[in-house]
Amino acid sequence: MTSLPRRIDLIRNATLPDGSQVDVTLAGGVVTGVAPAGSHTPEAAAANTLDLSGFLLLTAPAEPHAHLDKALSWDLINPPMGDLGLAIDSWRAYSSVMTTESIADRAREAALLLLRNGTTAIRCHVDILQGDEPMRGVRALVQVRDELRELMDIELVALAGPLVSDELVEESLDLGIDLVGGAPHLASDTLVDLRRLLAIAERRGVGVDLHTDEGLGGDPTLLEYARIVRDWTQPVSAGHCVRLGTMDATALAEVIDEVLASDIGIISLPITNLYLQGWQHPVSTPRGLTALRSLLDAGVRVAAGADNVRDPFNPVGRSDALETASLLVTAGHLTLDEAYAAVSSGARSVMSLPVAGVTIGAAAELLAVRGTTLSDVIANASADRYVIHAGNLVAQSTVTYEVAAPTTIRSSALLEMR
Repeated sequence: MTSLPRRIDLIRNATLPDGSQVDVTLAGGVVTGVAPAGSHTPEAAAANTLDLSGFLLLTAPAEPHAHLDKALSWDLINPPMGDLGLAIDSWRAYSSVMTTESIADRAREAALLLLRNGTTAIRCHVDILQGDEPMRGVRALVQVRDELRELMDIELVALAGPLVSDELVEESLDLGIDLVGGAPHLASDTLVDLRRLLAIAERRGVGVDLHTDEGLGGDPTLLEYARIVRDWTQPVSAGHCVRLGTMDATALAEVIDEVLASDIGIISLPITNLYLQGWQHPVSTPRGLTALRSLLDAGVRVAAGADNVRDPFNPVGRSDALETASLLVTAGHLTLDEAYAAVSSGARSVMSLPVAGVTIGAAAELLAVRGTTLSDVIANASADRYVIHAGNLVAQSTVTYEVAAPTTIRSSALLEMR
């Protein structure tokens, strides 16, 4: 097998979601040409050509909300299943014994699982931990980001809980964290904590991505968040926003108007919120999702991600954006196109990444999945994939299947042979 990464200059015979078949040329990490399939001879740049006959070519997913420092810890912790409070308690108990090295090992593995499945950019929230070494997670994720720099883009957010001091948030930024984050809805005074975190970000001139209104009830903080950042030039986004999904139409419209005015990107996290929310409602259990349809129809920038993967906050998950897209269709009632856009172009927009995809001048961040249509790919999520980051093939997987033929078919085949 050819070693990876490998530069790709020409993609041949790829199928696009609209059904067209194309050849695509790449140079310098961007798409330089899109032409009907067969426009280029097979001999052209043969060593750097990728034939995608039988594959659908898509904009590569981006993961807008990950917790790589927590990922893959479920079996290590063996926590009780349950709601957000139980998950937080389980995580806090375990985090006290983690080392920088152990965090880095799980984070690296989790990031490479995402890459294998097609995700070429990750925004990761990193806990500022309690105890004598609060920067263990920060140092681990900065290390992993540097190690994987040639394979994928990783952006880091300081997840500062209500008890984390301003000084520790500042220290994390000094160590290489990119954005300020937190969860004001968990604080005893939500608006005080919200204003505190935003003041740090404004003082440091960095963006903000907050865990926002993660429960089904309570007073929303998103309204005040939007009003405070109205004139900001730094990127601002809000993850979860589950409370929007339970608001009445009038209150929801007011929040959405403010979000639009401040251009806050909203990040839905279906698998984790479907797991964490609704435990207290055994009958007519709420979906635990933000108001996706209302947000999209209003023109809000919407992204979607997996959030937690196999940790106390979510015991399952395949590190696959196609899983998230499928849940957006079934639980969020989005169209197939809307669902895939949320995990790709929408996620990149909320993450302030360059436009990518099969368009001249776009970044060559691409995913090819064996399949014929977008519905086929989202439904079946074939593991046969090629992943391109910055114009380089950085991951590929091939799957073979062997299934026994039914007895009637085998008997018919024997009769024909006679």
